[in-house]
Amino acid sequence: MKKCMKRILIFFLVCMLIFLIPTGAITYQGYQRYVQVMEEKTLDEKIDEIQSKPNYTKLQDLPQIYLDAVISVEDKRFYQHYGIDPISLVRAIRNNLRAKALIEGDSTITQQLAKNLYFDDEASLVRKAAEAMVTVVLEERYSKDEILELYVNCIYFGESYYCVYDASIGYFQKIPSQMTDFEATMLAGIPNAPSAYAPTVNMNLAVKRQEKVLESMVREGYLTEQEADIIQISGK
Repeated sequence: MKKCMKRILIFFLVCMLIFLIPTGAITYQGYQRYVQVMEEKTLDEKIDEIQSKPNYTKLQDLPQIYLDAVISVEDKRFYQHYGIDPISLVRAIRNNLRAKALIEGDSTITQQLAKNLYFDDEASLVRKAAEAMVTVVLEERYSKDEILELYVNCIYFGESYYCVYDASIGYFQKIPSQMTDFEATMLAGIPNAPSAYAPTVNMNLAVKRQEKVLESMVREGYLTEQEADIIQISGK
């Protein structure tokens, strides 16, 4: 028990050094940015905007395989972390330090939701700090299922589709609950790079991306290899 606690303490000390050594200016500027965006529009107002969309889709109206696919490929520890995944974070910091540039993000589903609510694609540490602060508030106020539901209703799927309902109708001419397993797993892979993976742009790339999604689902225990193979064959 003492050895376990010692390891946990060392881990948190390392994390503190990683975050505190660079400069407090980034944190301060990030906080200023956070306050600014919150004053422009409160979190409740932002959430109301999403939930008032005519095509807002409740979690219970989405295929479970789609939700499993999203979690496995976007944030496999979504239900275990508190908005920021320390394992992914340390890996991203290590790779960025090696490259001496911001080349890799560590964004969880909650962080992506925070970004979509308030920020653009600016690759800066100040923006990431402000985003992390919004992330903490989201995790405090909303359940994991609520966060996941908001996320799939505001991410970009390409072709001017900004929610799962519009993307399902646009790409497959079906409401989300009617998607096949093949379609659901394909849709889950598109937001990573909509301009490349949208099936209307390049079906071959869309299928290759879907294969990665299925591999991730097998790796995380959502599907067996046989089930993944059946899904792939069903779309051919």
